[in-house]
Amino acid sequence: MSKLTREEAWQLLTTWTQGEGLVRHGLAVEAVMRAAAVRYGAGADEADAWGIAGLLHDADWEAWPAEHPQRIVHWLRERGEADLAHAVSAHYTKWGVAHVSALDKALLACDELTGFVGACCHVRQGGIHTLEVKSVVKKLDDLRFAAKVEREEVRAGAQLLGVELSEHIQFVITALRPHAERLGLTGRYQ
Repeated sequence: MSKLTREEAWQLLTTWTQGEGLVRHGLAVEAVMRAAAVRYGAGADEADAWGIAGLLHDADWEAWPAEHPQRIVHWLRERGEADLAHAVSAHYTKWGVAHVSALDKALLACDELTGFVGACCHVRQGGIHTLEVKSVVKKLDDLRFAAKVEREEVRAGAQLLGVELSEHIQFVITALRPHAERLGLTGRYQ
């Protein structure tokens, strides 16, 4: 259980991150991670901690991109949040930190895919409300679309969770739909 409150996490995110896109990404991954706690973790009791991991995983990216995620990992460790710090460390695959816990695996599995699903929503008239798994899979195969998304991390994340990629894509879509308005996922004709 995390001692860190959602309000403290939000304060940090909005202090370190000014860009609306990155704040929305944090909110989107938070929403998906809350759902992931129920599906892949110990249940609703972990939803707050898992949500905070999603909210903060890229908190230092905008201000200190060359140091990401060192600053947020250090900040979490200073507050005694070793599990959250480890998950954030493991989500940055260039560090080679092992994905040990369900939280570690879920954060990797949800981060890139959530961003990719968001990109898919922005090019659809109906956004997340009409988005289907087959459309996301097709866009994953188009390496020019959302080119910065690391497709191997998307696939590796689903494997870590022990689910088919298409099943995980549907999970992310379903988790994001209730938050479409707040996250700007309603489509290109908003």
